[in-house]
Amino acid sequence: MKTYNILYRGSLSSCNYGCTYCPFAKTKNTRAELAEDKADLQRFVRWVSEQKERIGILFTPWGEGLIRKYYQEAMTQLSHMPHVYRVAIQTNLSCATAWMDTVNKETFALWTTYHPTEISREKFVDKCHELTHLDIRYSVGFVGLKEQLQELELLKKELPTGTYLWVNAYKREANYYTEELLQHIESIDPLFRWNTQYHPSKGFSCQAGFTSFSVDGQGDMRRCHFIKNVIGNIYDPNFEKSLRPQNCTQETCGCHIGYVHLDRLQQYDIYGDGLLERLPKIY
Repeated sequence: MKTYNILYRGSLSSCNYGCTYCPFAKTKNTRAELAEDKADLQRFVRWVSEQKERIGILFTPWGEGLIRKYYQEAMTQLSHMPHVYRVAIQTNLSCATAWMDTVNKETFALWTTYHPTEISREKFVDKCHELTHLDIRYSVGFVGLKEQLQELELLKKELPTGTYLWVNAYKREANYYTEELLQHIESIDPLFRWNTQYHPSKGFSCQAGFTSFSVDGQGDMRRCHFIKNVIGNIYDPNFEKSLRPQNCTQETCGCHIGYVHLDRLQQYDIYGDGLLERLPKIY
């Protein structure tokens, strides 16, 4: 049986947070836009239910999906499908958590990110304890800005024991991290150094476009979020003909959801079935 890892990004483009670096900060979709996104998502869920292959899904919305009931319902439905091995979403964890008690906890997972300018550490950590109590799989993320490293250290101490805390590197400035600083952050996230690089990718084999691909609300397929050419559409009965082993056409790949699929980096060996929620096998 084949395994497909699908990154779904619908038309949702609104968020309840106001992070200064994000174009979707404190934005709102109209009712009509939300209705369209909901209909597209429900169509996608129906499509997944009809498939025969083993499927993993990571929702990567331009905004916050889990404050929308229809995303909660979609993830719950998907988690109970026998051929779905994982359904995960990138989230700021601002939603309620009680509804998660109805999901299939073997397949449901969260890629959470702590935004210290938008929520207190105490409140975020309390949410993480709720997830642990509910037996939800999750990882926690943080942007590794120098001025917030003390906050990172405090977060590590206060999270539930055994929680994987990953750090996204700040790569807008060359040589931003000294070797000493790199080693210090690695004491918190042993995998941090992978994210500090723009990995050479052009001409190298990648699972993107073969076993992994992105899908938008219309069902259009792309190799990944970073290569814009449409290769097919999942609602075409012959969509699988669009998928084949390919080498990357980009010069470099610097985002985790991209470079994890580069064969030469062997990230599948590190993450296993935790690939989509960014949870290494050792956790």
